[in-house]
Amino acid sequence: MIAPETTLRAIALEQPATIRVFERYHLDYCCGGSRTLDVACAEKALNTAEVVLALEDAAAGTRPTEVHPQSMTTTQLVRHIVETHHSFVRTELPRLDTLMRKVASAHGETHPEVIALKRNLARLSEDLQLHLMKEEQILFPYIEGLERSRAGMGDAPHACFGTIESPIRMMLTEHEEAAALLEEMRAATNGLTPWQGACPTTVGLYHGLVEFEQDLHRHVHLENNLLFPRALEAERQMLAAR
Repeated sequence: MIAPETTLRAIALEQPATIRVFERYHLDYCCGGSRTLDVACAEKALNTAEVVLALEDAAAGTRPTEVHPQSMTTTQLVRHIVETHHSFVRTELPRLDTLMRKVASAHGETHPEVIALKRNLARLSEDLQLHLMKEEQILFPYIEGLERSRAGMGDAPHACFGTIESPIRMMLTEHEEAAALLEEMRAATNGLTPWQGACPTTVGLYHGLVEFEQDLHRHVHLENNLLFPRALEAERQMLAAR
């Protein structure tokens, strides 16, 4: 049974199959994951009992062969994030940009929201490319080093940033900024819904943006709610042992 007073974060971590339900109801389980289910439903004027039932149905249908993120080592989790979600960002953003340019050129005059959409997508792309680089070149190697050190497979990693709290705080802020940009895009386009009679390119663009948003939610959830808390605790233990 999923209790309404359980946080969205806890539900998503314990039952990853419920994430599709959170996406369906537009419940923020990543950056806003500290809210309880009943509070989040109240904010969206949703029937909590209905959402609970949908969550339980999704959890019951989880395939035993699915890889549970909590069962991964920290290094496995880092590599899963990079190979699955970072790779998706790098592949999908150029494709969406190509579609966006076509749609803006053809429909920007009659649908001014498309121009705002183009501007936000360009900013999102720029921000995320830099964000991924900082994670892969600075933060993630340090986190993997913490795990190796705890396993007795190497010295404590060198940090150029003091404690890991500083870069994690920055990553959390950047996650919130990306979510805000996507929310602006959603608000400007009636929930990323193409207008009546939209051309196939526009439909493809809006569908791609919805998929991108959903993947980013999963991506941020794994970092905010699983990887970063692990890393903070690992560094705390390392410093306490000195």
